[in-house]
Amino acid sequence: MTPRLQARSITRSFRIGGSRIEVLRGIDLDIQSGETVFLCGASGAGKTTLLYTLAGLETPESGEVLFEGKSLYSLSGNALARLRNLRMGFIFQSYFLLPELTALENILVPAMIRGSDARNRAIELLSHVGLADRSGHLPAELSGGEQQRVAIARSLINDPAILFADEPTGNLDSKNGAVIMTLLLDLTRKDGRSLVVVTHDDQLACSGDRLVRIEDGCIASGH
Repeated sequence: MTPRLQARSITRSFRIGGSRIEVLRGIDLDIQSGETVFLCGASGAGKTTLLYTLAGLETPESGEVLFEGKSLYSLSGNALARLRNLRMGFIFQSYFLLPELTALENILVPAMIRGSDARNRAIELLSHVGLADRSGHLPAELSGGEQQRVAIARSLINDPAILFADEPTGNLDSKNGAVIMTLLLDLTRKDGRSLVVVTHDDQLACSGDRLVRIEDGCIASGH
């Protein structure tokens, strides 16, 4: 079966002063439909850069990323943005909720970009993440765990095929982090979505289907 996401010979580097720092060194990685993959490694190993490259957010210097058979970085900017909106969901460590919008309105943002009326779907998702009674609250009126629940619901509003999560529990204590990860895994597996998660927490990473360890810009284990 063809993988949902394929990375081939991905390289990426940055210049700091007169030095060139290689961040990704020829990464090859396949993500299957319905598979949950955790990317782990030390700070600076390249895991977040890899996640952003897989998600169409950061162009590699060389190599190719194929999503559902389409080469992401051969698409026009508008086509790539539309594909991300329709087929991908994103969850970040800092939530990135719009402070002037309620929980329900934040969830609806990707659907509004798409041009669809998804209010009933948003209400359903609020219930799924345990916040049915918080729909009218602003982010400042929610705890960190509640804000991340809203962000998870927002990532699912357009029924994506794959979710990308960058340290989704990084701003939470261990108890809330474990609850959020369990919720994310349950909501992902229920509908057969793929999930790619960057985490520094090896214990959390063991709850996925596969743990891919990144060291010095290379995959050390978990191919």
